[in-house]
Amino acid sequence: MTHDLQAAIANTSYRITASTSVAAVIGDPVKHSLSPIIHNVGFQSLGIDWVYVAYEVKAGQARAALDAVRIFGLRGLSVTMPHKSDVADLVDTVSTAAQALKSVNTVEVGANGLLVGHSTDGDGLVASLSAQGVDVTGKSILILGAGGAARSIVDALKRHRSHNIVIANRSLAGAQSAQALAPKISQSLALSDSAALKTAVSSADIVINATSIGMSKDSVHLSDSPLSADLITPQHTVVDLVYHPIQTELLRNAQQRGAQTVDGLGMLVHQAALQQQIWTGFVPDVPDMYRAALQALS
Repeated sequence: MTHDLQAAIANTSYRITASTSVAAVIGDPVKHSLSPIIHNVGFQSLGIDWVYVAYEVKAGQARAALDAVRIFGLRGLSVTMPHKSDVADLVDTVSTAAQALKSVNTVEVGANGLLVGHSTDGDGLVASLSAQGVDVTGKSILILGAGGAARSIVDALKRHRSHNIVIANRSLAGAQSAQALAPKISQSLALSDSAALKTAVSSADIVINATSIGMSKDSVHLSDSPLSADLITPQHTVVDLVYHPIQTELLRNAQQRGAQTVDGLGMLVHQAALQQQIWTGFVPDVPDMYRAALQALS
């Protein structure tokens, strides 16, 4: 953008009319969501008459929210916690990724009015890496954590033909559950198994932190890292899905060790861009969206 991002966001509301298409995010909580800023800048970059808003929807109200999509004629829906699995059960049909994950973060409203569930999280991470010149095809990858984000990444890495995936989690059962998404190319281990973890790091091309370790809490930046700095080498690409703070202790250590680093804001922005492509058929300006999100964080 050549003009101030704040003005760009404000200008989005200037052209809202009765004909404006509306997309939204549902979740609880959503008051501090970056999605409205990211998406509205994306819509503006496309020059289309769309606007994006946030609705706080309590747990158990996903069905009512989807009814509202139909009643109010919303054009698209982003879905965050705690509704991803409920929405997967309630939409009319789901994409291959959403079916495998039993989780939906994007609802497409088809021309026939049918609601189609998608999952763009994992592909958003792959796109974020690609934008930094990192190709996951044929690569060995270590994922720390086995929650929803990690599971979506495992699924995407399998579809993008990664060579080997190791999932390390505090609970071995959780790691094994994520491993089931790509059983032929993945293995699991417990984070407490220091010897196995060291071996996995040394064999990995890409290390991805999908835990919450390093996330800011109550405005206090935690100094924790999920991985010992001395395990990181210049041959690694280190990714942290945490984006608040934008530079975590893990990324700081990785930079000092000469590794390439990728922050978590890229995944958030790229998965949003994929959502817009599903809804509108057009690819928005991802750098504009990223800059808007970064400015909002700062």
